[in-house]
Amino acid sequence: MAARNRGCGLDLDWVQRVNINLSAVKRRAEAIPTRRAVKKECQAAWLLKAISCIDLTTLSGDDTFTNVQRLCHKAVHPVRQDLCDAMDIDQKSLTVAAVCVYPARVADSVKSLKFLGAKIPVAAVATGFPTGQYPLETRLEEIKRAVADGAQEIDIVINRNYALGGNWEGIYKEVQMMKEACGAAHMKTIIAAGELGTMTNVYKASIVCMMAGADFIKTSTGKETVNATLPVGLVMTRAIRDYYQVTGYKVGFKPAGGIRTAKDALSWLMLMKEELGNEWLQPHLFRIGASSVLGDIERQLYHYVTGRYAAAHELALP
Repeated sequence: MAARNRGCGLDLDWVQRVNINLSAVKRRAEAIPTRRAVKKECQAAWLLKAISCIDLTTLSGDDTFTNVQRLCHKAVHPVRQDLCDAMDIDQKSLTVAAVCVYPARVADSVKSLKFLGAKIPVAAVATGFPTGQYPLETRLEEIKRAVADGAQEIDIVINRNYALGGNWEGIYKEVQMMKEACGAAHMKTIIAAGELGTMTNVYKASIVCMMAGADFIKTSTGKETVNATLPVGLVMTRAIRDYYQVTGYKVGFKPAGGIRTAKDALSWLMLMKEELGNEWLQPHLFRIGASSVLGDIERQLYHYVTGRYAAAHELALP
């Protein structure tokens, strides 16, 4: 596993000289879903890889212990036993990468996963998710409480007001403090790309967060009008590559929001392979934040095994 990102000093010269060619970004992104077609056994293998990289998520106002318990069960058993048998896969070895919940549901998730005998980490969204419009002290305390309840990963949100105003030093200092509050927990930094205005800001926010020590950078909260898109993903993965070439630290990437189909998941896997290479196709460096994509992936695997698509009642809800 790659060494955790220790961050580096804030290099404002690097940040300020960034200039994104938007038309080139769009052309490159449009080619990603069309250049490669994976079928049959290869498609099934890629879909199984996608499952292993999913942060299975529930972030609803009506979340209860029962909802979280059901989510955890699906995280541990993402594909039906008979389908695993038909593909000669040990069901016990196939799980999602993490369960992602609100801080108030962390203890429920830890309890449910312990009951199931699973070692899947619990990720908590924190720091006033999704808006971040709370005092810094409150946001830091939320991180500490989630970690105390057993969260091993923390998904934070940056101050979009700072980003839109070009206050990169402010973002750098806040993210540094959040990383310290996380302690041993890995920190995924949500830049909320759909609210940053320009692709140049997307790149700058990504670089600054990595300089401040982010273990992952994440596209979106899933609550914005525009969430994870391939052009945004391209800009962010290029930022990751640039940061790695300068510092030697490998930072993970997590697209989230709007990823609903198996085809969507495959497109993101292809982006990672082409831009960052095979190592970034592992859960310690790549996650897919989603609540519904797992259902469509299982549906596609059902079709691969049986030759027909499953009816709604034949597959368990996440």
